This record gives sequence, C-alpha cells and structure tokens, in this order.
Amino acid sequence: MNVASRFLGEGVRPDFDQAPLTVAWEITRSCPLRCVHCRAVAQVRRDPDELSIDEGTALIADAADMGTKVFVLTGGDPLARPDVFDLIEAVEASGMHCGFSPSTTPRLTADALGRAVDAGAGTIHLSLDGASAATHDAFRGVRGSFERAMSGVGYAAELDARLQVGTTVCRRTVGDLEAIVPLLEGRVDLWSLFFLVPTGRGRNEDVLDAQGHEEILEWLATADLPVPVRTVAAPTFRRVLAEAGRPAAPGVNDGNGFAFVSHRGEVCPSGFLQLPVGTVREQPLSHWYRDDPLFRSLRDTALLEGTCGACEWKEICGGSRARAWATTGNPLAADPSCIRVADSAA
Repeated sequence: MNVASRFLGEGVRPDFDQAPLTVAWEITRSCPLRCVHCRAVAQVRRDPDELSIDEGTALIADAADMGTKVFVLTGGDPLARPDVFDLIEAVEASGMHCGFSPSTTPRLTADALGRAVDAGAGTIHLSLDGASAATHDAFRGVRGSFERAMSGVGYAAELDARLQVGTTVCRRTVGDLEAIVPLLEGRVDLWSLFFLVPTGRGRNEDVLDAQGHEEILEWLATADLPVPVRTVAAPTFRRVLAEAGRPAAPGVNDGNGFAFVSHRGEVCPSGFLQLPVGTVREQPLSHWYRDDPLFRSLRDTALLEGTCGACEWKEICGGSRARAWATTGNPLAADPSCIRVADSAA
C-alpha cells in the first residue's frame, strides 16, 4: 500500500476542501537530463528566482498546519540544491511524511540517498521508463541513465525507507511495461504508472489513445503482479477496478487532495495541470488551495462536463483534469483518455 492510500484507508483522510492529502514542491528545475516528456522543461542551471530556504520552510509549515499528510520534494533534480537535506529535515520535523524524488543523474549516489533517509525522507521515488538502456536512455535523453536508475534502485532498496518506482506510460514505453515488472520484484514497495499528459515537452502523438489506456488499466487490474501499483493522471483506473469487482474508493485528483508548488512558488492544481493561480510569495498555499475558484471548481464533481459529468463513476474517478485541460483547454471537460468518452464521441 502506498503512503497516500494508507491515509485514505485509515479514517484520517483530510477534508479535501480544507487541505490536500499531498503537496509536491518542485524545489528546482535544474536537471541535466533531457527527458522527452518533461513537464517542467528542465534546465541545466538553477533559476536565481527559486524559493529560498526560508520561503520553503514557511511553505512546509503552512502545509503541515493546514492538515497535509504527505509532502514531496521533487524537481528537476532536487539534489541540485545544496540545502535539500535541510529541507527534508524540515518536512520530517513538521510531522508530515516526506517523499523525495531525485533524478537519475550522477548526483544519485548511495551516499546521497543515505543522507536523504537519515534526514527524514520516508519514501524514495525513482524513475524507470524502460526495461533496457535502449528504451530508458532514449526516453530520458542521456546515455547511462538506465544504469544509474538500476543502481539507485539497488541503493534505495537497502535503506530504511519505502521505495517507489515511477514509469511513464506512453507509446514510447508501453512495449516495455511487462518486462519492467521483474526488475522491481522483491525490491520495490510500489510501482507508480504515470500516464502521459501532453504538457511541457510531452507531445500529443506520444499519448496512448483511449483503447490503449483501457487495455493497460485492465491489465493492471487483473494481472497477478508481484508489486502493488497505482496510477497517476489515470483516475479511470478506479472505475476499471470497480468494474472488475475489486475495491475502489475516491482518491486524489488535480486540485482535489493534491497541490503543486513550482520552483518560483507558483501554485497549481498539479504538476501536469500547470495553471498557476498565484504564488506563495503573495499568499500562503492554504489561501490558494482553499479559496481560489479554480481549486474549488476542481473539487465539485457537479461541475464536470460531458461524459465525465454524466458518468456514474465520477465520485470515485472524476477523470484526469490535467489531460482534459491539456487537450481541450478546459479543466472541467471530459477526459479523452477514457474509453467511455471516446465511445460517446464516436
């Protein structure tokens, strides 16, 4: 069970109108990788306008005070910030569970991961987008990335922290999914499958069509996989689980139990729904999350449009608001990755 699911399933779920379950802060966009799907359009050098450590610790304190349970430090490559271990300590001291998502760069060493866990990182998230260097390195844009990813998984598996591996699901990687599973067995606590949203460097032509989404989700729901799975930007998985007779409950969605803060402090519903509503330099995150009209609309399923609005599963699914926005410009539109939406449009 992943950390977010643990909170959702133990009766301590936050009131999503008052607090997100999870906040992700992109502490830097600096990263030497050239990933073809990068939502951040990462850059080599650090932005001088990044939130300072004082601004970051204020953000962490506000998130904890509003009732957030999980706080993720991500990037870019968060190891590009020399104060990253101080930030991990601040999250741990706040009482929130700290997730840490370093990139597979030369900074990803056994020592760096050990320092992160010693500082308080409770979950390490690493990315693996292919079962071989041929697929993974082509996707990440840098030779040697696959080898570093596998080394990182080995290092992290020996530490006293949960290990998640994330895989982007798109036309470039879908053929490797089954072959990735044996690389994770016995080493990983959770496999997170990120269904590509065409934002940043992500391209529409790399996104699976609705039938392709449905086939992968059905495989995840019915296959006897040796590692727990979750999906990101594919809340339709909860509908597929329910239709397969498996437990499925409402989860987080863009702006509904989740909030994202950019390296400059811009507040968005998620890293894939990059519609800034303001910055934490103007008002605290709690203000934007609780009171901004976009965030409030994303938590009101009565406002969903088209097939998503009429669907009997909208309370547990709701469709990917990020993909709706990326493909139509309307974050409340129907999610085109759902087979029901595609069938209704045929």
